[in-house]
Amino acid sequence: MITMSEKAQEKMHTQCQGAGFVRITVSPGGCAGMTYDAEIVSEKEANEKIIYENADVTIITDYPSLPYMYGLDIDYSDDLISAGFRFNNPSNESSCGCGGSFSAGCQ
Repeated sequence: MITMSEKAQEKMHTQCQGAGFVRITVSPGGCAGMTYDAEIVSEKEANEKIIYENADVTIITDYPSLPYMYGLDIDYSDDLISAGFRFNNPSNESSCGCGGSFSAGCQ
């Protein structure tokens, strides 16, 4: 369903040690219409599904966000100006110029 670069896995492992889960959801926002949101949580809710799991990182999402996760690739950049996680999904219709939001057709 999703892929994650080695660099992103290492960074998530460092930030999430012992925390439990990384929750990624989609919410309205940004100049293109929708954004990916991520947070570290200790518990999985009943309405959530595991979408990525390895020895170090478990990623969950809620069911309304699930269609937007197919094809998602997570990377991490440590460049000087805009370090952080990058959420890239080639199945999105378009994204804004800064890459912070996206738009998608019917899923």
